Amino acid sequence: MRLRIDHTTTYTYDEPAAYALHQVRKRPHDTSAQTVMSWDLVLDGAKDEARYLDQHGNHVDLISIEPGATKVSVTCRGEVETRDTSGVTRSDRPVPPLWLYQRFTPLTEAGKGVKALVAELGKSPVLDLDTLHGLMTLVADTVAYDTSHTGPTTTAEEALALGHGVCQDHAHVFLSAARLLGFPARYSSGYMMMLDRVDQDAGHAWAEAWVSGLGWVGFDAANRVCPDERYIQVATGLDYREAGPLTGVMYGGGRDSLSVTVQVQQ
Repeated sequence: MRLRIDHTTTYTYDEPAAYALHQVRKRPHDTSAQTVMSWDLVLDGAKDEARYLDQHGNHVDLISIEPGATKVSVTCRGEVETRDTSGVTRSDRPVPPLWLYQRFTPLTEAGKGVKALVAELGKSPVLDLDTLHGLMTLVADTVAYDTSHTGPTTTAEEALALGHGVCQDHAHVFLSAARLLGFPARYSSGYMMMLDRVDQDAGHAWAEAWVSGLGWVGFDAANRVCPDERYIQVATGLDYREAGPLTGVMYGGGRDSLSVTVQVQQ
């Protein structure tokens, strides 16, 4: 399947910005499940400073905001040929050793909630594919999809306590539980083509776990499926902070407002 992406992130500031430097992770890479046919990044109110691969092998565009800017837009457009690999992803990009992906982070720290969730899988679960499918279903049953309760800083424990969250929260809960079980696991950000609409409010996120004999396998608890040809992977990391589309530092600008438009279509 060939998918076309049009993704624009716009920041509007109530005062001129003095200085800002952002890492943009909006460029997908070739894997066994996808081939990038074309991709462009267009900036308005900002300029390119550098382009590099980060510690997880993600493409990063380092951009600076033009002094005095009150509006900045980052747009990516492109086409990607996708294949259904039943969620299994392989690539030649450099990645850290597997033990790194067993580390907990502030967003994925396993507390009482995650430990109780894992206990529902039974005593001494086998570290195999069936256990991960069971975990995906359990996360989906426990955290109802709802866009009004959580944000970028919500932790796995907080999402479990609320019982509500979005795809980012499902991914963090899954990562925390999978690491507690002993799986290397990583956060994956990107896009998913929805069957009922083209326009979306944001990109998508899911989790991946390392399965012996298979490699990295994706689990999208928000949709209760392993990624198929409707998915495009852009970046991976230990959590959202390492794989989010736009992160950085800023001085000045006062309060800001954020607008995101995403179109994913065949």
